[in-house]
Amino acid sequence: MLDIRAAAQKPAEPASSQILDELAQTAYKAMSSSHQIDSTCWRRLYTDACLLRSLIDIKNFPKSDDEDIPKSVIERLDCVLIIAGAPGEGRRDLIIDLISKIQSECLPSKAFDFSAFHDTSHSDSSQVPSILTSSGLIPRLSKPPSLIQFSRQFSQTPFILPGYAADWPALNEHPWRSKGYLKSIAGRGRVVPVEVGSDYRTEDWSQQMMEWDRFLECLDTSPSEKNPILYLAQHNLLSQFPALRADIIVPDYVYTCPAAPSDYPHYRPPGNEHQLVINAWLGPKGTVSPAHTDPYFNFYVQVVGRKTVWLAPPGATPSMYPYPPPTRSSAVDRRYNPVANSLEPSMSNTSRVDVFASPSQVDQTVQQNYPLFWQDVVPEATSVTLEPGDVLFFPPGWWHAMRSEETSFSVSMWF
Repeated sequence: MLDIRAAAQKPAEPASSQILDELAQTAYKAMSSSHQIDSTCWRRLYTDACLLRSLIDIKNFPKSDDEDIPKSVIERLDCVLIIAGAPGEGRRDLIIDLISKIQSECLPSKAFDFSAFHDTSHSDSSQVPSILTSSGLIPRLSKPPSLIQFSRQFSQTPFILPGYAADWPALNEHPWRSKGYLKSIAGRGRVVPVEVGSDYRTEDWSQQMMEWDRFLECLDTSPSEKNPILYLAQHNLLSQFPALRADIIVPDYVYTCPAAPSDYPHYRPPGNEHQLVINAWLGPKGTVSPAHTDPYFNFYVQVVGRKTVWLAPPGATPSMYPYPPPTRSSAVDRRYNPVANSLEPSMSNTSRVDVFASPSQVDQTVQQNYPLFWQDVVPEATSVTLEPGDVLFFPPGWWHAMRSEETSFSVSMWF
């Protein structure tokens, strides 16, 4: 076994480390250019260069209590998982094992407080603002349908299964509502991609890598100039932290291969091996995903806190005032940001309408600037506030918007 604290018999040559850093930077720039988004060779180069660079650092860890070097290596390895996806046989498992080894030998764990996020202990549904841009409620099923019923009858329209996930470990013995538990399963030194700002349509919105422990602590602080709203959104956290994957139970419905809906005939399942993409969404009260569409069926599970969801059918698209698609020149100039971890980098699937507008904003803005939305969409739109354990299903192409009513942890399953 690799002794992480063992000093190297022969120190690594600086030139070797420099060459690997340059290779990683070259690969990162190639991944960041719009025409290289799906280039596996650059992701492999980035993965292998960072992995070899980290192995050099690991072999030469000093026999001291300095935690900066181990943390920098873990951050580099996390970036491989997040940015490149660690392609290549055995690469992901090797990286996860290396991170665990570094943590156990160089970053001893600390005692954690397993208290819940401060604003999720006493929910009061009466405090949720009403949605003026919807006219109905999303249907709730009294019992889960059979797989045949789902395929034949329920896979074409949204529905809610109240409390369907209430028995998940994530809501019980492995509580995701506990910052301490979430810190313990990741271990020290981990980093995650975080959105800065409550709405990705605004100019002050940005993205950055942040220490997982620090991000969790920031969720309990009030937003301000010094403490902007932070949101971990559409990130495959359960792959980065495999212990979390054991805390959920994927419904069998996602393996039924439902037919393409009549109002979204160009549906195709995700292109990965399991035709399933699982993403995590974690943020404080006030985080918003504006009205947009996704190209997949979706089981959306509320694990911690409450989240309000707004839905409208694909037929509403002409009246949703989506952002225009990028021009040819802007598409060439646009640079893909791997930290975004987004399958839909343009905003042509996003509406300019604020479906969570306050009464005054509805009167002054929505009705005046977006008359077709008010005329055509609102009568068909539905909404609901999901409680922990609730599961929402909706087909591809449906317009949906989300608003966290308190610190909220959700899981989406695209299939």
